[in-house]
Amino acid sequence: MNDRRVEIAGAAHLVLHPDVTPLHPEEATFEGMLSGWRTQQLSRNLASSTIEDRLRLLRRFATFTNEYPWHWQPRDLEDWCASLVSRARPVAASTLRGYQLAIGVFMDYVLDRRYGWHDVCLGRFGRAAIQVCHEWNTLAHTADYEGRPGNRPFTCDELQALFDHADERVDRARRLGRKGWLSAFRDATIFKTAYAWGLRRREAARLDVVDFTRNAHAPQFDRFGVVSVRWGKASKGSPPRRRNVLTVMDWAVETVSQYIDDVRPLYGNDAHPALWLTERGGRVSCDSLNERFAEYRRELQLPDELGLHCLRHSYVTHLIEDGFDPLFVQQQVGHVWGSTTALYTGVSHDFKNNALRAALDRAFTDDERSR
Repeated sequence: MNDRRVEIAGAAHLVLHPDVTPLHPEEATFEGMLSGWRTQQLSRNLASSTIEDRLRLLRRFATFTNEYPWHWQPRDLEDWCASLVSRARPVAASTLRGYQLAIGVFMDYVLDRRYGWHDVCLGRFGRAAIQVCHEWNTLAHTADYEGRPGNRPFTCDELQALFDHADERVDRARRLGRKGWLSAFRDATIFKTAYAWGLRRREAARLDVVDFTRNAHAPQFDRFGVVSVRWGKASKGSPPRRRNVLTVMDWAVETVSQYIDDVRPLYGNDAHPALWLTERGGRVSCDSLNERFAEYRRELQLPDELGLHCLRHSYVTHLIEDGFDPLFVQQQVGHVWGSTTALYTGVSHDFKNNALRAALDRAFTDDERSR
C-alpha cells in the first residue's frame, strides 16, 4: 500500500515533511493541500494558467469562509455563491458553474483516501473534510450556450457603418499627416479579418503572417485561401484548439493583402512573426482592440450590446443567409456542437420570410401536381 501511494502525484506524504512540526499546522496543511493538488493537476497535463486560476479561487473561498477545508460546509458554498450573484455586477452562470466545479474537484481530491489528506486531517485536527458541492447547491449544465443574451449579429447597415467609419479614420489621419494612420489601418483590417473569417478576438490578435496559405480548391484567393487558427478557444485546462478556416469572401483577400504588402513593412520590424504589429515592435493586444472597437462604437452611437465578438456572430449569420451548409459553417468557426452554431445565428426577417415563401411555394406546387 505504501509503495502504491508513493507513485501518486500530489499525495500528502510527498508534500508534508513527516519529521517537521509546523508552527501553524492549519495554514501549513492547507498550503500542502494546494501544493499537492497543483502537482496532481500537472500530472493530468492541465494548463498552468488553469491550475493557478483554480488555486486563487480556493484561496478566495477560504478567505470568504474564514475556515480551512476540513471545516467547510455546504452552506458555506451556498452563502458564497449567493454573494456572487447578488452583487451589482453578478457573475455569469457559466462562471459560477466553473467556480463550483473547481471547488468540487478540489474536495474530491482531498477526500480521496489514496492521497492521504483524510488521515492527515483526522490526526492533526480530529476531523476530516466533507464534500460541500452536491446536486442541490450547484448549477446544472442544461444549455449548450450560456453567452450573454444581448450578443447579436450586426445588421448589414451597422456592419457597413463600422467598416466605413474605420476606413474614414484612416483617410483622415493620412490627410492630416498623423502617424496614427498606421494603427488605424491595422485595426480596421483586424475588424474586417475577424468578420471575414469568423474569428474570436484572441484568435485574430494571435495571427502570424505565415498563417495564411493557399487553397488548391480556390486558386482565385492566391496565398490567402486558408487561414490557420492556432489559438482557438480551448476546453477547460486543455491547450488551444487548432483549425483551418477556408476563405469565402474575396473582398477580404484584397484588404489583408494590401495591409501585408503596403502597410505592415512601414512598422520596420519584418522579422517579427506577428501579423498585427504595434509601433513599439510587438504584437497587438486584445485590450487595445477592445478599446479601439469601443471608441468606434461610441462615435457611431451603436448599441452597447454590440461587442467585437458580435462580428463572429455576423459571420455565422451571413453565411447561413447566403446558403452555406450549416455543417460547413460549424467547422469554419470551430464549434464542437451544431447547436452552438445555431445559437450564434440571427437570420434577418427577410431571410426567414423568403425561406417561408419558398417552402410554401414548393408545398402548393407539389399539391397541384398531385391533383
